[in-house]
Amino acid sequence: VQLQASGGGLVQNGDSLRLSCTASGRSFSNYDMAWFRQAPGKEREFVAAIRWSVSNTFYADSVKGRFTISRDKAKNTAALEMNSLKPEDTALYYCATTPRLILSRIREPSAYNYWGHGTQVTVSS
Repeated sequence: VQLQASGGGLVQNGDSLRLSCTASGRSFSNYDMAWFRQAPGKEREFVAAIRWSVSNTFYADSVKGRFTISRDKAKNTAALEMNSLKPEDTALYYCATTPRLILSRIREPSAYNYWGHGTQVTVSS
């Protein structure tokens, strides 16, 4: 299983970015996908998740209303649309996936088996 994240960059306060994550190596029909982020000196934190089979979505309070997670089952991809970006959104963003995630653990990094390399998002003030 491989995950490839892309789409990061340097933007200004209030701008938008779209991150993409492509999964390969097997069928992901029963896999859940999530985005996490990690800023320098901080722990990795949950951003958003989507259930692969039924498209239920979950968000951290800090991004709710600004970020949207989506997925394309046919292409084995997931995306994170980020609007109204703030300097505090600056971090390395990771996509992660795992099969049959227990819903109560959807915000826990340790619940995900597979991780991609991060893509840097930097928001200048």
